[in-house]
Order: sequence, then C-alpha cells, then structure tokens
Amino acid sequence: MQLYIDYLKLSSLSSLRLAAATRLLPTSHLCFSFQIFILGGQGEKRIVMAEGETKAMAYIPEVILKKRKHKEESLALTRKTQLEFGKYGGKKRKVEDIKRPEQFIKEFRDKELDLIRMKQRTKRPKSASLTPKSKLLFIIRIQGKNDMHPKTRKILYNLKLRRIFHGVFMKATAGVLEMLQRVEPYVTFGYPNPKNVSELIYKKGYGMLNKQRVPLIDNTIIEQALGKHGILCLEDIVHEIANVGPHFKEITNFLGPFALSKPKGGLQGKRASYKDGGDTGNREDEINDLIDKMN
Repeated sequence: MQLYIDYLKLSSLSSLRLAAATRLLPTSHLCFSFQIFILGGQGEKRIVMAEGETKAMAYIPEVILKKRKHKEESLALTRKTQLEFGKYGGKKRKVEDIKRPEQFIKEFRDKELDLIRMKQRTKRPKSASLTPKSKLLFIIRIQGKNDMHPKTRKILYNLKLRRIFHGVFMKATAGVLEMLQRVEPYVTFGYPNPKNVSELIYKKGYGMLNKQRVPLIDNTIIEQALGKHGILCLEDIVHEIANVGPHFKEITNFLGPFALSKPKGGLQGKRASYKDGGDTGNREDEINDLIDKMN
C-alpha cells in the first residue's frame, strides 16, 4: 500500500514541510514506519510514502501493570474520600478528646500545687540523700507530663531531660544538686559504675554536629568534634566520663540524652522517695540495677 501527497510547483522540500506532511497521515498508521520518496515531474513534485513493517512494542511485565492499576485506583479512592470528608478523611474527634472546663481547672490547680511543693522543697535543709558520694551522676526522668509547672519543665529542659526515660550524665556540683532537689518527684539518679557507662555510650550514644544527631559509628566524627581537646575515639569518651576528667563538660555537651527503654517489670508509679518505697530521688549504687533493665 502506498500513500501519495502531491505538492504543485514545489521547488524544494524542507524538513519542516516533511514533518507537516507526515501529520497528514491517518492515526491508524502512526505505529508503522514509512519510506519517503521524492518524484520529479514537470513543475511538480510528489512525495510517496510507502508503508513498512511494524515496530515491536516494549514488553511490560504483568506485575508492573497490576501495580500501576492498583496505585491509580488507590489514589482515586483517597482523593474521593478527601473531597467527601475533608483533608483528614472523615476522622472525627472523640468525646474523650474534648476537654471539659473541669479538666482545665484541675490541670491549672495541679500546676500551681507543683510550684508550691517545689518552693517548699528548696526551703528544706539538704538531706543526706542529696550529699554526693561520687563525682559522677546519671539522671533519668521517670515522670512528668501535663501536671508540671512551666518552671519545673524549664529545669528539666536545662538538664536535657525533655522526654520520659531520657538519661544524662552530670557532674555532681552544687548547682546540679539544687536543680535535682527542685525536680525530685520527676527524676531518679545515682552513681553509675564503669561497666554501665561503657555500655550506655556504646549502645545508645550519639553526638550532635551542626544541630544534627550523628551516630557514633566512626572515630573520625569524634575527632572532628573533640579532637582539639585530645578526644579521638569512643574509648577516650568512656574514660573521660567515668573518671570525670577535665573535658567532661565538652563531652556531655557533644553527647545527646540517652533514650532508654521502659524498665522490665515497670515502675511502682509512686512519687515518694526511693528510700521511702517510691521511685524518685537518689538510688545511689542501685541506679545500676535500673540501668540494666532499661539499657
């Protein structure tokens, strides 16, 4: 089969005109290849396009086609649901999620009561439990949510304890002990042994570089951040923290808080002091048993 397109008195054919000529072909022949011949005559030229063999179409596996179809159907269904019920797909707030005035009043009173108790704790004489027997402390936040006064929350944030079951190493200074006395119902602390110091750093430790969390998987990261202080590897960090060395502050600023797991068997849930049968306050050497359960 041959298709003819005649141009009268055509002296030359440019590539643009050839392209325009091919657009005149019917759509049923788009998948075919054509050969173009230019025939001469008296004052006229004709373009002859001969139909050639068809090209083989690219093979697409059936699995891919099914995935495409499923994805298109899923997107269409999602879009339909959003149009019907709004952006969140028709999720309605439960009655329990709506706070009543009584709940707001209770939360406000709890926060005020927390502030009063915090002021009372600061006026008490220092107990023997707050007298450190070691230079190194490991502090774990175990309680505190909506019933905390903003001043209490600020102290916990200064200790880098922003979440429950976060732990940090601290040097037992007068300022740290005063803060611990203020937030005693929300934290527990003690004296970690070198074994737990090493395991915490190796298992849960990460550094902060340019306000980004960086896992301690390469000593080059440590050298980049602490090399000017002579700290080149993880062993140096463990040694410096366990012995409360001269660069303890720089290392604790580099390390982020340790995200611990919920202790096996749970806690008693009492805000009483540990020596009175509760969970909070100074555990001294028994903090190592709690670290083993949470690490």
